[in-house]
Order: sequence, then C-alpha cells, then structure tokens
Amino acid sequence: MTIKVGDRLPEAKFRVMTEEGPQVKTTDDIFKGKKVALFAVPGAYTGTCHKMHLPSIFLNAYAIKGKGVDTIAIVSVNDAFVMNAWKRDTDQRDEAVFLADGNADFTKAIGLELDASGNGLGIRSKRYSMLVDDGAVKILNLEPAPGKVEVSGGDTLLEQI
Repeated sequence: MTIKVGDRLPEAKFRVMTEEGPQVKTTDDIFKGKKVALFAVPGAYTGTCHKMHLPSIFLNAYAIKGKGVDTIAIVSVNDAFVMNAWKRDTDQRDEAVFLADGNADFTKAIGLELDASGNGLGIRSKRYSMLVDDGAVKILNLEPAPGKVEVSGGDTLLEQI
C-alpha cells in the first residue's frame, strides 16, 4: 500500500551520523510535533539527485523554513556514512538532516520502493517530496520517473506550502 495524503507515517528507524557515530532516530524523533519537508531520492551522489534535486532544496531552504517548516529532511536508501559524506559535500549551511534508510525499511513501509536492481542498484526509494505535519502527510509529490525532478523539487514544495 502506498502512503497518501492524510495518512500517518509508520514507525520506522533511521540512522543519522553524529559526532559519536551513527545514531538511531525514530519517526517520532524526526516528525512528532514538527512540520517537516521530507525529500526522498533514489541515491546519494547519483546524477539527478546530486546535480538537480538537492540544489532545488538548498536554493529554497530559507524560504521553506520561512513558511513554518521546522525541519528539512532528506532520506535515501544509503548507509549513514554515505549520507554523512553527502551532507558534508552539499549542505554548506547545515539546513537539513540526512536520514539513512539503509535497509529500505521506511521506504518499503510507505510503499515507495523502487526496484533498481536492473541497473545494479538494488532496492531504492522513489523520488518524492512531502510535507509532514506532526507525523501526518499533508502534501505528497511523487515523481513519475526517477531520473527527473519535475514535481518533487524544493521549488514545487515551497509553492504548495
């Protein structure tokens, strides 16, 4: 079952890199009592994700937060070490939390997994953006093709908030 507007996010665990190493963060830790702009990408450092999707988020980060968003989160089916390196290389103003969904547990629980094994990438996440308010999905923009950023970018979500 694919998550839809009005649904609550399922319980899941992410890994987030801290100075002490990878730490577990739950959906409650990230979303409870907060308004979160969540962006999902198929893979860190991949062409579209790295060169198109993330720039669209960071170019609009101040404006997104200016509309009452507490947290900008980026999730990918990658490990915490890769996500930490990607944050280091892209998030110069420390505007987002990078969530590692290494086993795709969260991605599968919301029904947005992408089988990219034909390209040697295994199970990944579909590309989407969503606005989550206290754990409930308020806006969901699912990209029809993983290699495009036409409806899931930061600019689109900003216009919808």
